[in-house]
Amino acid sequence: MKKTLYLVRHAKAEDRASFQRDHDRDLVPEGIMAAARVGHHLAGQGIKPDCLISSTANRARDTGKVMAEQFHIDPDRMVLEPKLFDGGPKAYIAAINGVDNNCQSVMLFGHNPDISYFAEYLTHADVGSMSKGAVAIIEFENLDWAAISGRTGHLVDLVSPKKLKES
Repeated sequence: MKKTLYLVRHAKAEDRASFQRDHDRDLVPEGIMAAARVGHHLAGQGIKPDCLISSTANRARDTGKVMAEQFHIDPDRMVLEPKLFDGGPKAYIAAINGVDNNCQSVMLFGHNPDISYFAEYLTHADVGSMSKGAVAIIEFENLDWAAISGRTGHLVDLVSPKKLKES
């Protein structure tokens, strides 16, 4: 059975102020609109993830909430994983390997550079640096979430707010 992973880099957030923790940065209006546009596009393709996982950082969590609304999913169903913020690639693989196999599709909201590295690690595709609000769509054939590791996935598409704006 096929599993699908949607890796989402958080949308555009406010610049870091000297008095503000990086973790607490919020989305800017442009980021909210971009996340809604990408979520709407994916929903229009019939995509509705079974499980949502996000970093606890405001900008990642709020990107997830905006997209969840586009899929008509209760944002409170999103699992918050603190280790996705500054936890490195090991945190990403641990989050995916811990997903219940009843979930056929997972959308994970995180941060660069880790999320871009993770997409490349899983697929061995040249993803480069994912833009803010971009989604890497990765499929896995006949694997449980616990068995997913390097080079086990296939990059199906890379959707970005900029690409959608241009089309």
